[in-house]
Amino acid sequence: MRTAGLPWGLAQLILRHFAAATCRALTAAKRGPSLYDLCDPVLAVPHRGDAHLSKFYKTALCNPALRLLLRRAGLPELAESGRRDALQGALLRARDDAAPDWAAVGAPIAELLDTVKLSHPHPKPASASGTAPRPAEIDHAIQVASAHLLRSFRRNGFIPTYAAFNLIGDPDLGGREFLMALTGLNARGYKNSTLLFNLARVFIARSPLGTLINPPWTGIAEPMWAPVQIRHRSAYYDAFFTEALLAFIETGLATAEETAAARKAIADMVAFCISTSREEVRGADGTPFDVITALAPPPHPRFSKFFAQIKQDLGFGIYVPDCDTTACSFSAATQAGSNDPILNQPLLDFYAGYQVRAGANEPRVTVPLNDNIDFEGGIATWIDNLAGERPYGNDLDPTLNLDVLEVSFRNLARWKVLETPSRLETVQRIIGFQLRLAESGAFKNPRSHIYYLPELYCAYFGRCFAAFRALSREAQAAIDPEGAFEAIRGHVLCYVQVEMLGAELNAFDAALALIALAHLGADVATFAPALTCIIASLGEGGRHGPFKAYEWNKMKTPTRILVGGPEVTSAFVLMGLALARQAMAGRR
Repeated sequence: MRTAGLPWGLAQLILRHFAAATCRALTAAKRGPSLYDLCDPVLAVPHRGDAHLSKFYKTALCNPALRLLLRRAGLPELAESGRRDALQGALLRARDDAAPDWAAVGAPIAELLDTVKLSHPHPKPASASGTAPRPAEIDHAIQVASAHLLRSFRRNGFIPTYAAFNLIGDPDLGGREFLMALTGLNARGYKNSTLLFNLARVFIARSPLGTLINPPWTGIAEPMWAPVQIRHRSAYYDAFFTEALLAFIETGLATAEETAAARKAIADMVAFCISTSREEVRGADGTPFDVITALAPPPHPRFSKFFAQIKQDLGFGIYVPDCDTTACSFSAATQAGSNDPILNQPLLDFYAGYQVRAGANEPRVTVPLNDNIDFEGGIATWIDNLAGERPYGNDLDPTLNLDVLEVSFRNLARWKVLETPSRLETVQRIIGFQLRLAESGAFKNPRSHIYYLPELYCAYFGRCFAAFRALSREAQAAIDPEGAFEAIRGHVLCYVQVEMLGAELNAFDAALALIALAHLGADVATFAPALTCIIASLGEGGRHGPFKAYEWNKMKTPTRILVGGPEVTSAFVLMGLALARQAMAGRR
């Protein structure tokens, strides 16, 4: 738990919270069998079944610290031998059956999971924000955030991002969604980790350990509290850091030395995206395409040897390319002025094979955790590799689809989108998917999103809208003759200005709000709450950077895994402030 950089009173309050929660976890009365009473007889003994299930149990759930904190966390209903036997029987089938019936295996755990009540953050109403910061304060914050990114690149040879496990799980993943995941995921190791993590969630959430693992926070984006965070590198992250450093150069605030350092980092990151992380796959018709993998092969992800082995033990051995990393990498390379031949590939031809058509290829979405929305026209996430592996099954995320639109607008002429009816149709069907999402209000519901917050969706819509508006009026009219983008803009602006800015923010929330507001052409007077929050938060990261680490994106399976980091917050703040500064200069 980090408290450096926080006001003394707040730091003391946080430390007292953790101390009290730890004490309650260690001294709570045991009211029934614990996780270990249930699992040890099945998974901690020699057996001839699936070795990974036991390895995962011993690696992830039997570490001494967690075992100490959970040893008294019992469930009274498991005192009934029938329910306990049903759970142990399910674990035995998962362990011993060559091809388990995962719906049957998961049923008793899903029933328990539905007793867990979690909720999304509900920030308090915002207090008066006062006067907006002075331009000099905004410039100073931009320089501090950019210096952090350049310093991190110089020290590490890349800009790191971190992953942290939140074992209490995601509020949107109840028993029904757990069964969707268990039956829709492909890799057995990933099914195993989803099974055991979700079983553990019940014991954690219904014990005092829940408040220790999931303390309250200010704003929407979750701070990354976990004491152990896994540093790594991915093309998806490098693509966004590239955009942030390009924004810094465009502010005119960079010195000649800083500009040279930023351009060197940008060149390295673009090369990592489109060369190091490149992977060949086949389109729906067998045509070869070069796409970008979510995690390049070792040693490129820069895991430590310890975490590389842990990743393998936890069932994350196989990574495949994905549509989002590919879109963002192509976009960053395009913005940086790359002429690599990979960019000449009309990605829309490839994406069309992953676009959902109701009644046709809808089963492509095998893990429909967000089936409250209409998938028609959306692009699925994961790309089958050449070996045909699809460890995560497939899902469909709205924000990913904004990235597909954005990169298509940037490469409109190169890919001859307007001249090719099939490509234009692919784009227009994605726009239709986004319009239905906005008009229904579903974009505001966290359950509608697989990997992102609704607030991040708003920022990324702003980014997509800006790329659309950079096109000629004729191109805009050909792509969007019915004015869908303007309609979506209205819904997103209303949400940001009324709901986001009407509540307390943290620095990451504020950066997302600024990106959305500035890209969507909001009145600069509405920037004040977000600007004030960012300037007031400067220094909160202590020795780790100017800002704390917050949730950028997440996995809902096998448990809630947050991705972010201090550098990520600095990059979003840099983007938000640079855009706000540009808009305010335009008004002046």
